[in-house]
Amino acid sequence: MNNYLERYKELAELFAKNGFNLYLVGGTVRDFLLRKELTDMDAVTDATPDEIKPFLEAYKPDFTFAKFGSVKLKINDVKFDITTLRKERGYFDSRHPGKIEFVKSLDIDVIRRDFTVNAMYLDKTFRIIDFVGGEKDLNDGVLRMVGNPEKRLKEDPLRIIRAIRFCLTHNLIMDEALKKAILNDISLLDKLNKDKIIQDIRKIECNDKERIEKIFNEFGIIHYLNMVN
Repeated sequence: MNNYLERYKELAELFAKNGFNLYLVGGTVRDFLLRKELTDMDAVTDATPDEIKPFLEAYKPDFTFAKFGSVKLKINDVKFDITTLRKERGYFDSRHPGKIEFVKSLDIDVIRRDFTVNAMYLDKTFRIIDFVGGEKDLNDGVLRMVGNPEKRLKEDPLRIIRAIRFCLTHNLIMDEALKKAILNDISLLDKLNKDKIIQDIRKIECNDKERIEKIFNEFGIIHYLNMVN
């Protein structure tokens, strides 16, 4: 077991000792399944920040964003971003939810996640919990949206760039529903700060310049790529 998973298990057992659950989530679980090197650890819990505070005090956690359910801490140089399970609604600025509500169930939290390959959970026994077929999609090389793609893109248009980035970085193919939604809603990118778009494009990990240009041309947004280059 590598150092990152050891630190997670240690932390998850501390949560369990205090009556709560802690799960790895999102890109951390995706990379675990892909056998990629883990970096910062994304996790979720059924404990609120107020409930976490007493038993995590020794780790000197950062509660700056506690009102959003987010707590950050470090254990032996392993960084954790722990978020309370929640549901979201009322996206007011095409990026952020107008209201969040803390919940106790993974099957409610999963609804707010973007793509199925980023919507899996890993418990302290290293068992995958998958409500949306993310593991199959990952094995099949498919990028699919959780829920209705049109609705999810309107909530946060940056998901358009994220979809392209994940396809290029992890060699995935968009399913037809997601591809169609992006083609229909590509103008949503005009609502975003261009710096946000450029920042996300810079996260693409792909050395195939021809493939990168092809997908940006396909969606008619090569001008955003040219801003980066």
